[in-house]
Amino acid sequence: MAALLVAGFVGLFSETALNIALGQLSQIFSVQPTTIQWLATGYFLTLGILVPVTGILMQKFTTRQMFITAVSLAIIGTVLAAVAPVFSVLLAARVIQAAGLAITLPLTQNVIFTIFPPNKRGAAMGVMGLVMLAGPALGPTLAGLILDTLSWHWIFWVTIPFLLFSFIFGYKYLPNVNDTREVSIDVLSVILSTIGFGGVVYGVSVAGDFGWISGVVLGAIIIGLIALVLFSVRQTKMANPMLNLKAFKYPLFVLGVLMNFITFFNMLSMLVILPMYMQFALVIASFTTGLILLPGSLLNCLLAPTIGRMFDRFGPKAVITPGTILAAIGYILYAQYGTETALWIMVVTHVIMMLGVGMVLASVQTNTLNSLPKQYYPDGIALTQTIQQVAGAIGIAVMVSIFSAKQTSYMSTVADDSAQAAASGSSLVFTISLVFAVINVILSLFLKKPNPAKLN
Repeated sequence: MAALLVAGFVGLFSETALNIALGQLSQIFSVQPTTIQWLATGYFLTLGILVPVTGILMQKFTTRQMFITAVSLAIIGTVLAAVAPVFSVLLAARVIQAAGLAITLPLTQNVIFTIFPPNKRGAAMGVMGLVMLAGPALGPTLAGLILDTLSWHWIFWVTIPFLLFSFIFGYKYLPNVNDTREVSIDVLSVILSTIGFGGVVYGVSVAGDFGWISGVVLGAIIIGLIALVLFSVRQTKMANPMLNLKAFKYPLFVLGVLMNFITFFNMLSMLVILPMYMQFALVIASFTTGLILLPGSLLNCLLAPTIGRMFDRFGPKAVITPGTILAAIGYILYAQYGTETALWIMVVTHVIMMLGVGMVLASVQTNTLNSLPKQYYPDGIALTQTIQQVAGAIGIAVMVSIFSAKQTSYMSTVADDSAQAAASGSSLVFTISLVFAVINVILSLFLKKPNPAKLN
């Protein structure tokens, strides 16, 4: 577990760490901001395309084979990124990095659900929740410190020792815990999955550049949705589907997937919009922005294992419903922010928000997968991980577009004040997020602990 969690942390850290350096890299490589954004978008796109395929790969290959491949890809991608002489090499390196993470995340969850009994999975997933939140949350803070003292290359170099530890530790101690079987990889399913998830993620990711009604955006999203429909139909007709959609016949799984989508849609867009608000409306430096977000992230890390044990002891509703309420309170406070908001208020608000998200994130994931029979774990994990990445990509694209549109509208119709415009844009975004957060509160009321005896 140590080997898997360290590899997962590095992958999720890399997901957000480079964001703070994009402006600098745009100048270094002499490319437009819309082009440099592909260092982030390409990462999400790769995850959205590859995670669905891991469901069948985990049935075809052993745990050790999957692990060694994942960490090797992470090391190769990280070294290549650190020495990248031109933008195209750096972009290719990011894709290789993401390919490693696309295997690591589902593999880690599959190992947890294989080696831990149901009454101990909450604690184990709580530790994984720590990793899932700590990586993206600490990325901007640590990257800001690195950029202030060293060059951007060190954002990658500092992770190499951790990846080497993971590789050596895993190679020595990680056993094969999954049962492999002869499964054929259906090429047409892979193609449809790639076009489907890739088209939707690409469409929403470039909407901010081209506009939501442009031919490129609408074409990509429509083609992606059609491919997903064809992919789904094909899976239901295959004797051995690439992704078994029978998981959706379990109501608690469907409920968990909906809550997962909303949680990741809100959380990842919040982690992008909040720094934008602080830098544009309050004119705070990047590193200071990271420091303001740090206490909430650290508290979340410290409490994650405890939250997991509470889930095991008291059940899903006792942990998840209070968490969704805390997240909703956080969005109520965020929506009130203006150009004079005190920094201590922002720290307290973020602590409330991250505590709520921490109570929801891993607990919902655990309860969602607990609602499935064991043979559906690889498919359930692949489905939930894919939906999380797609939700994050859509959330960022949609909310950044709304933020920018409101900002522009304010400056053209109310006042030529960029700080007030940024505050107005962020307030609208967080009000919309609040609506989704309230929906999550309502959905959480229908949660219950799955009955293993009824799973077949």
